[in-house]
Amino acid sequence: MTSPNPPGGVLDGARHLYAVRVYYEDTDLSGITYHANYLRWFERARSDLLRLLGIDQRAAIEAGEGAYALSEVNLKYLRPAKLDDDVVIETRCTELGAASCRMHQVARRGDDVLCEGTLRVGFITLDGRPRRQPPEWRSAFQTFMNKDN
Repeated sequence: MTSPNPPGGVLDGARHLYAVRVYYEDTDLSGITYHANYLRWFERARSDLLRLLGIDQRAAIEAGEGAYALSEVNLKYLRPAKLDDDVVIETRCTELGAASCRMHQVARRGDDVLCEGTLRVGFITLDGRPRRQPPEWRSAFQTFMNKDN
């Protein structure tokens, strides 16, 4: 018996693309995607991006090194996603600091932009204090960001 692979995204130059489908559980009583689900989809896309960049979050947590945490987010809702829609989350890293990254994420259904998010993700110790990202992780982000150049 062959098992299916879990969902995964792809790197396309300096952007990461991650597909999701709107399921019944994602919608509210009006049949429109509940607003908080965009945050969940964006989080999944960012986690998949890290995996594709070779960043092992679990190993860093288990070793006591730290983890990424969302420190700032701004979402703009433009159009609703509805049941059975295929949505693609695009993620770009727009700024790289010693302990944080700024990112821009867009949820699209075909050519329609549904939701845009700008956010900041910081690397923190397991007790919640800011910490410099591991150098190889910063390097992976820098390489990803430079793919459009």
